[in-house]
This record gives sequence, structure tokens and C-alpha cells, in this order.
Amino acid sequence: MATVSSTTSTTALISSSLSSSTAAATSSTSDIDWNALITLAVDAKLTKADSVDLKITANETKIAAYTEMQTLLTGVTTAAQKLRAASGTSLASSNVFLGRAAYLTANGSVDAASSLAVTVETGAELGNHDVTISQLAKAHKLAGTAQTSKTTDLALDGVLSIGTGANLASVTITADMSLAEIAEAVNAVSGTSGVQASVLGVSSSDYRLVLTATETGLPITAASTYGDDVLQTLGLTDADGGFANVLQVAQAAIFTVDGITLTRTSNDVSDVLSGVTLHLYQTTAADTSIGVEVGTDLGAVKEAVVAVVDAYNAYRDFAYAQQQIPTSDNTDTTSLFGDGTLRNVNAAMAQAITTSIGAAGMALLGLSLDSTNRLELDETVLDSALLTDLDAIKDLLTFQMTSSSTSLMLLARGTKDIGDFDLNVVTDSSGALVSADIGGDASLFTISGTRIIGAAGSKYEGFSFVYAGSTSQTISVSTQTGIAELLYNTANGAANASSGTLATLITELGDYNNTLQAKSDTIREQAETYQTNLTNRYAQYQAAIEAAEASLDYLTTLIDTWNSSS
Repeated sequence: MATVSSTTSTTALISSSLSSSTAAATSSTSDIDWNALITLAVDAKLTKADSVDLKITANETKIAAYTEMQTLLTGVTTAAQKLRAASGTSLASSNVFLGRAAYLTANGSVDAASSLAVTVETGAELGNHDVTISQLAKAHKLAGTAQTSKTTDLALDGVLSIGTGANLASVTITADMSLAEIAEAVNAVSGTSGVQASVLGVSSSDYRLVLTATETGLPITAASTYGDDVLQTLGLTDADGGFANVLQVAQAAIFTVDGITLTRTSNDVSDVLSGVTLHLYQTTAADTSIGVEVGTDLGAVKEAVVAVVDAYNAYRDFAYAQQQIPTSDNTDTTSLFGDGTLRNVNAAMAQAITTSIGAAGMALLGLSLDSTNRLELDETVLDSALLTDLDAIKDLLTFQMTSSSTSLMLLARGTKDIGDFDLNVVTDSSGALVSADIGGDASLFTISGTRIIGAAGSKYEGFSFVYAGSTSQTISVSTQTGIAELLYNTANGAANASSGTLATLITELGDYNNTLQAKSDTIREQAETYQTNLTNRYAQYQAAIEAAEASLDYLTTLIDTWNSSS
């Protein structure tokens, strides 16, 4: 029986084991995807950063929505400002109820619009007037005699004194000047003299110098004061120095206002009715007149109401979209779904627009709400109300204060409803204002000269009164807050760029996003460092495995050689 060498069997076993190990090792290292392992490990770290980034994106979407909301509410603020009758003289120009227009009526057979135009300043006193025009103001106009050319030198050498009334200017004429150049010299000083010159071309051989006063009603004064008598040579004056050819005499306007005859040098008269300028165009026939009503500019009030409706509806469209249940299709327009600020503003806006003053509500303006709470305007109803019930419209829209004393006036107002109250005003022996209180509480106001200023933190904050009296007294004050005032206060309270609720939210979210971005950046920086370290570590593993495989390959080769030689 054959015997097997112990050495051979052991070698064969080791060889077999190494071969198996080598195969296993080779298979193992070739199947390891180091990049996938690194990516998997790093992604696990980055998941936290991705979560933070999602919060940042959500906040950015909310910031964008708040910003749009702020813009739309600012539109409401701007529109409501014109209708709320803002207090203080500096804001008078924004009060549409102080806007004025003149309405003309023909009394008799007269074309009112062709005879008279009227411009009215903001806040001019309302009233009705009757105007007749018997003579229009005209400018003094003179002409010289014919000259054969307007470009040929006239060889005249002298000095003219020319002007209107006391406004005189000197014009130097030299021998090398033509008729056209003399006109230029006169016009060079027309700002001082009030006289303009032109050359009238009657024919190719007939040119005449024409002098015209720049203002109506003022006679021209002209004389040759030195050298040649230029004016007589040109035919403007006669041998006695009088004007030779008067094309139009200077005359003043003659007209009546409410039966009083008036004379003015101009056809534009601004010193008869305060804040009113009459533009006289043509005379009126006997037994006719033009009625002038200075009234509120109803067209401007209507435009302001329409602007509020448009601004309110633009906001309502935004708010309605934001209130819809979020779905995959409307994520861009529902980022404020369930938002408390949006809900509060919506409620306040709805309460404002549905406010009633006495029996009057938004229906007086021809307004109603549709199914989405957008405003619908019936312009026919609004037009009728403007013509017949303007005071009721003003009461419905504006803030109003009445006082039992004419000595107390409102200078500025805040945003809170202060209702009705009795104000106790105290003066000293010299009549100077000392204090003001309500029910004995003097902390509600501070005193500055004649001003009574609502204290910060109280509901009277922002309100400022002027007391023009000199004795102590109790004054009953009644206030009323209309629709436009409520809309303004609500919209401005949310949208004001410096102090509004939305500005605060936008700033806070922006600051929070900065914090989140810093956190995300830190996580990503740490993940990048982790990736670098892991890559280096796995590279070391790979190098060690490759070294072991090389050693295994050497031993396998050595054993195979050994076995083959046995």
C-alpha cells in the first residue's frame, strides 16, 4: 500500500487554504465600492443640512408672501389716505374732500364754458357766485410805418426809453442795425420793459415794427432820449411825440361778481375770491350771467373710492388664495395658510369695510361683497350719492371730531378709537395751559405750550390737540371713525415699513434664516471634512488590503513552485 508524505499533504492543505483565501480576498476587494460607502456615510451627515435647507426655503416662501401682503396693504393705505380726511395742514393736499372744482351754469343765452373758466385751489371756501363780463383786458399794441427791408442797415443812431408804467429800459440803436436787429434789441430787455417787438411783413417791400405790451391793461411808454429820433423815423410816433398808429389800446377787464363791479388789468383774476382764479374769455350779453359753484371735486372723490375698491380687492384676491387648503398644485400661493397675522388682518379689514355710521353703510357708496368677500361697485348708486348726499359719504368714510369748545382743535391723530370723553383743561392765572386730564387722570397727556399731546402707551398716543383758550374748562369731545380711517389704520398697522407687524415678521424670519444658513453651512463644512477623513482612511484600508494580497500572491506562488518540484 502506498504511503503519502506528511509534508506533501500539509503543503497541499496550506496551498488549498491559501488558494481559497486568495480567491476570497480577491473577490472581496474587487467588489468593495469605496466611493459608494463614502457617499452613503457623507449623505447621512448631509441629511441634517438638507432638513435645515428645507426650513430656509419654507421661510423664504413665507417672507415672499409677507412681502407681497405688505405691498398690497400699502396700496390700501395709500388709497384710504385720500378718503380718511387726514388731520394737519401738511396732509391737506391728500384729503380728497378738500379738493375743489368749479361748476359753471349759464343764466340766459350765454356760452358759459366759452366765456369763463375757473380754477380752484385745495380747501377753497365753498360757495355760489354770479359773474358777468362787460369788457376784456387787452394789451397795448403799436405799429410803425413801412420800411422797404427788414435786413438793410437803417443808419440810425440813438437811445430809446421803453416800458410799461414805471418799468422802463434803455435800448441802444446803432447805425449798422436793421429793422429786424432793432426788434431783437427791444426784445433783449423785454423782461424789464414789459414790451415785445416783432417785424410785420405786409409785403416784400413793406415791413413794419410792432410793439406789444406783454401784460394786458398797461400802456406802453416810449421815447427817443438821445441821438436820432428813432421812434419817429420808424413811424411809431408823430412829430409831437404821440403814438402815430395804435393797433390796440390798453384796457382793463371790467366784470361783476355777485353784482359788484370790478376792474382788473388782467383777464386772469385771482384776488377777488380766495383760492379761486377767474379766467375771462369773452364778454357776456346784457341780462345774462354765469353761475359759478365752488364745490367739492366729486370726480376726484369717485376716483378715490374706486381706488380703494381696487386696492381692497387686490388684497382680497391674495388673501383668498392664501386661505385655500394647501395641495401639490398650490404650494406657491398657500404658504400663509392658517397664519395668525393673515387671519387677524383679514378680520380687521372685513370689520372695517362693513362698518356703519348711523344708518349708513357701504351700500351708500354702491358697494357690496361677493362670495369671496371682494367688493363690487355700482357706479350709478355712487354717482347719485355724490350728487345728493356728499356729507353722508364723508361721515361714513372719515374720522371726525366735534368739540363743545371752539378753542380745542385737533392737530394730529393716532390709530386707536378714543370714543367720546370729557377733557378737563387747566390754565394758570396768566391763561397759560398747565394740564389736561380725563376723569382726573393727567398722565394721559403731556403739555407743550398750547398743545395737549396723548401720552405714549395710552390709547390717546398719536393724538395732539391745540387749546387756544385762556381759561380752565371742561370740554366734551366726540369722535367718529369711518370706513376709510379704519382701513388705513388696519393696513398701515400691518404694512408700515418701519413699525408694521409684517416688517417685524419679515425681519425676524430673515434673521432666523441667517441663523439656519450658518447652521447648514457648518454641517456641510463638517461633512466635507468627514468625507476627506473617510476617503483617506479607506485609502489606507485599500493599501493594506493590496499589500496583504501581494504577500498572499507571493506565498501562493512559492508553494506552487514547491509543490511542482516535489
